[in-house]
Parts: sequence; structure tokens; C-alpha cells
Amino acid sequence: MFDLTGKVAIVTGGAGGLGRPISIGLAKAGADVAVDDLEKANPQAVADEVKALGRKSLAVSYDVTSAEAMQEMVDQVLKEFAKIDILMNTAGINCRFSAEEMPADEYEKVVRFNTLGTFLPCQAVGRVMIEQKKGKIINMGSVRGWVAPAIGGTAYATSKGGVHQLTRTLAVEWAKYGINVNGIAPALIMTDMTRDFLSKPEVYSKMTAEIPMGRLGVPDDILGAINLLASDASDFITGQIIYVDGGLYAA
Repeated sequence: MFDLTGKVAIVTGGAGGLGRPISIGLAKAGADVAVDDLEKANPQAVADEVKALGRKSLAVSYDVTSAEAMQEMVDQVLKEFAKIDILMNTAGINCRFSAEEMPADEYEKVVRFNTLGTFLPCQAVGRVMIEQKKGKIINMGSVRGWVAPAIGGTAYATSKGGVHQLTRTLAVEWAKYGINVNGIAPALIMTDMTRDFLSKPEVYSKMTAEIPMGRLGVPDDILGAINLLASDASDFITGQIIYVDGGLYAA
């Protein structure tokens, strides 16, 4: 039920701190993977890792906040693979300021990128999945979309709350087409994007103390939930946000 052999996946932000292990994890489960990311993030290197696992792969670099770019991405993936079974929206950004110091342009940039940059890939790929009458879309939310952070999270938490509601809305609207739309909501994961933030001992201790399981997440912690939601095992699961957070949501 969890085998992805023969499936074609797109991973946005696919060469980043979360995107790379997700791309590799989908390939290990059997999927062919199109890796979309900024050129400086080197999606080709991740595509080469996918190919080394015996899967087909494609490296592309399209702007997730551009409707035109997302359509071009879909067209290129269809030309290479002829179908799209899985969309994993991983691309995201963050900035950390106290609420009273948050620059308006930084707030707008984070909210726009994380929400519009999730919607537009869903829209472009969704059109294909509507024609196919089947597909799995997985959006990267965050436990902070529900549990408010105490440190500098006004823009990020707001954007991820939006991603959660977008996920539920698309799930309801597209259920009639056989499309499953779900999200995962990790706690803080140790990646390149979070490493500087967590380098301060007092911050690391505070973030860890909030989590009942007593540790931060690592990228491999989220792969099981993604494999579930990408596979046939989740055919009757839609509109759900799975919290992969060491118990923080429940605390």
C-alpha cells in the first residue's frame, strides 16, 4: 500500500533542508521525482541523487509565486513523464522579528511566498489531476499554524495557518475529482534554514523544552507521514493536517 513505484512526484523547494530528504525519500519509496528549486539550491544535484537510486528524475527551477512559471513547470514535467501523481509543496521562507519590530515588507514577503507559493503549484498541478481523476497533494504546514510561537513568528505562523486552511479548502473542493489534499505540520526541524536560529543555547533549550518528547525534529521524522499521504494507503484521507511534532500540538 505504501509502494510508490511508477508514481511521478513533483517536490517544490526540493533541494532545500527539508526538500532534499523528501525528494530522496519519495525516490526510495519508488517514485520518479521532479525537483523544483532555485538554481543556487542546486536541484540538479538532488536529481542526480534520485537517479542514483534507479529512479527517473528531472531538475527544474521555477518561481512558485508565478502562475505562468508554475504552468511552465507542469508542462515540462508532463513532457518528461506524461503524468503527475504527487505534488509535495515544500518551498517556504521565514523571517524572525518581534511583532513590534516586524517590517511590513518582510511580513508581506513571508505570507505571500508561503501561501501563494503553495496555492499556485496546487492550482497548476490540480488542473492535471482533475483530468486524471486522481492525485495526491501534500502541503508543508507547521505546528505553528496552530500553536502560537513565543519568539518572532508573527509572519510565519500566520502564513502556515493560511496553508492549513488552503489545504482543507482544496480538499473539499477537489474531492469530487478523486484528488486527496492533505498537509503535514512539523515542529521545529533542524535544517540549514533553522540552524542559525537554534545556534543560541537559550533558544535551543526553550524550543526543545516545549516539545513533550524532549527533542527537536530531524528531516527523517517527517518522511513516514509523507509516504502515507503520497501512497494508495491514504485514498480515503483528505483535508487532514498531520502533526509531526513530538507532542507539541497536544501539550
